[in-house]
Amino acid sequence: MRFEDLDVRKRAARLSTAVYQQLTNCRDFGFKDQITRSALSIASNIAEGYERATYRDGIKFLTYAKGSSGEFRTQVYVGMEAGFIDPEVGRHWVAESKAISMMLYRLIESFSA
Repeated sequence: MRFEDLDVRKRAARLSTAVYQQLTNCRDFGFKDQITRSALSIASNIAEGYERATYRDGIKFLTYAKGSSGEFRTQVYVGMEAGFIDPEVGRHWVAESKAISMMLYRLIESFSA
């Protein structure tokens, strides 16, 4: 299977795109840079893991992707508190990030089996 075919990668890429679009006018460039990087890192690490030569390397990068999902959720919570992210949008992103994390957990488990 190619990484392009993975539903988890597709969802992570859509989430990253939504973050970029939603925060286009955010003037806190430090916050904007950090949250867009963490969102982009989820999909990027999934792709990198699938392109690695060994299962061990693949699992490592899928684990990085899962970690980036947690980092992203933390930044969403901070962004909602600071008023940078609409709470309704933020709750959707949190839910989507949790779903992606669960998908990654299952994918990592399948590699480990």
